[in-house]
Amino acid sequence: MTLTLHNTMTRTAEPFVPLHAPRVTLYTCGPTVWNYAHIGNFRTFLFQDLLRRWLERSGYEVLHIMNLTDVDDRTIKAAAAAGKSLVHHTEPFVQAFFEDRDFLRITPAHVYPRATGTIPAMVQLVAQLLAKGVAYQGEDGSVYFAIGKFPTYGRLSRLDTREIKVGARVASDEYAKENPSDFALWKKAEPLDEQVGAAWDAPFGRGRPGWHLECSAMSLDEIGRRFGVQTLDIHAGGVDLIFPHHEDEIAQSEAATGQPFARTWLHGAFLNVRGTKMSKRFGNFLTVRDLKEEGVDAGTIRLLTSQTHYRKELDYNDEALAAAKDGSRRLGIFRDRLQASAGPVEDDRFGALAGELETRVTEALNDDLNAPRAVAALFEFVSEGNRLLDAGAQAGPTVLAAWKWIDGVLDLCPAPQRVDDDLSGWVEQRIAARKAARQARDFKEADRIREELRARGVEIEDTPTGTKWRRI
Repeated sequence: MTLTLHNTMTRTAEPFVPLHAPRVTLYTCGPTVWNYAHIGNFRTFLFQDLLRRWLERSGYEVLHIMNLTDVDDRTIKAAAAAGKSLVHHTEPFVQAFFEDRDFLRITPAHVYPRATGTIPAMVQLVAQLLAKGVAYQGEDGSVYFAIGKFPTYGRLSRLDTREIKVGARVASDEYAKENPSDFALWKKAEPLDEQVGAAWDAPFGRGRPGWHLECSAMSLDEIGRRFGVQTLDIHAGGVDLIFPHHEDEIAQSEAATGQPFARTWLHGAFLNVRGTKMSKRFGNFLTVRDLKEEGVDAGTIRLLTSQTHYRKELDYNDEALAAAKDGSRRLGIFRDRLQASAGPVEDDRFGALAGELETRVTEALNDDLNAPRAVAALFEFVSEGNRLLDAGAQAGPTVLAAWKWIDGVLDLCPAPQRVDDDLSGWVEQRIAARKAARQARDFKEADRIREELRARGVEIEDTPTGTKWRRI
């Protein structure tokens, strides 16, 4: 079974073929650290985490690069408004991103280049583009990319070339789709830039990089130094980055190197709240720490995002979150039952069920990372597995290995709860009291003890081998 991915450049699902298999160079656009990343951002990061995990489970040797944008229009304005230097404003948000990443159990990238730490590579890239005649210095002292000298501009976003305003310039990092004009590679230093420490010397004038330039320089510098190549195997990000950000990355990178910038482009769809894209601009955003404070587990968020294909918009609401919480909890309960029942002798029915699950998950994820199909197969396995466990069937090494393999890719269970000795002793004492009440046919007292346990966050389950308990 071959992995196929939907390439935004061609708008088709294509067999994935890296440049130098089994090595895969993966570049994913990371956060702009002017504020906390919201869960709409993390929906994209979770899709990229699934991609990374599945590539590695498929036998590829992945180098994952994720940038941190710590200098752009927004970071400079936010630092100035806070009365801080750029580095002192952005650093807490960098650390917050790492904390949120770890809470959501997202696999860390191998390298996190920061824009401010890659200025020499950016200066070199601008110098190359000036030397090739595809960039020029404007009257305002900034350096612009001349998109009229890059004939294939607009391929990724399917931009109608008749719309391009040749010779018009856009100095801001972000601009509307109807304004495809020459974009700034290097911006002349302004007083606000100097105030927050966001200005650097360059042969073409003191200034700072444009947002689009940063990703090209960081990715090309990393793969060039490590492998001597100038083409990424995969470039991934959110759909909002297709234009202008990724379109401009392609133009400046390919104009400089003469090589394709990326072989495969992957883009994740928005997370919406009541039909509107989650955005700080719209004031409808939630951060990961907001959900964490509300007691939402990482498994819940991962399941919520996995139940919708990464290329389809995800509607966030309380009902969907509650359903995901219940589903994640169900998976965790089954995991615990599976481990508790495991033994050296495996029931043949369980082994066959595990083999079928592995096949179905592999087929689903090889089909453009179809996580919803993989999740559906997992829940069907849980239903059948619970029936086998209820009938006294025993899981063995094959089943446990299959579960560990799939859990290592999807990772949807709640985090294990730590239980202190005092609580454990109290729970065991209350379970014993409940057992005595049931034997005395005092079911009212038995129910009261069950509710007493639940009030302390403990759920019990009566099984053929005795009463089991877990934190909830």
